[in-house]
Amino acid sequence: MALNPQLFPNWMPVPFTNELFVLARDGVEFHVDKIPGTNQVKARGTVYLSNIRIVFVASKPVGNFVAFDMPLLYIHDEKFNQPIFHCNNISGFVEPVIPENEHRALYSTHSFKILFKEGGCGTFVPLFLNLISSVRQYNRQSNVGTEPRVDPLQAAQTPVDEMMRHAYVDPNDPTKIFLQQPNSESQLRRRTYHSQPVEHSN
Repeated sequence: MALNPQLFPNWMPVPFTNELFVLARDGVEFHVDKIPGTNQVKARGTVYLSNIRIVFVASKPVGNFVAFDMPLLYIHDEKFNQPIFHCNNISGFVEPVIPENEHRALYSTHSFKILFKEGGCGTFVPLFLNLISSVRQYNRQSNVGTEPRVDPLQAAQTPVDEMMRHAYVDPNDPTKIFLQQPNSESQLRRRTYHSQPVEHSN
């Protein structure tokens, strides 16, 4: 995970090189723990899903919390929950993205929950679960014999076009699927989790 990733002025996340945004979902509530200064954060806002990560962007900042970035390769034990008296949600855990030269013991695993407060989730949930499964499968095949702590940006190599073409669109789910990339006029791209964005030349 990464707290407060770089955003455009319209609050869309600044993409990494080769990152493709798949969808955006408004009207969610996001819970995450172990945030410096506040520990537990609950906020309303928008979730963006790409072939690399899922990014929550708060409608209004909560203290110093504006956005939260979760690499798909670092998420584990995710579950789709359908409680009887509460709204549907996805819960799970995400490992921290640790800067080079810093020790793992300084960073905690976070638990998170995405609650679907407005409308259904029949588009979002299958796409999220299929994408995370494909990313894991593709990464296992391309990293046989290497260490488990992989570069989160390797997820960009996962082919997602076929998955998008066959995505089920739930009429009760307000998720927006991106048929073309948002902010495509901007050439700003990030190269690593801990670098500033740079102009990308085609």
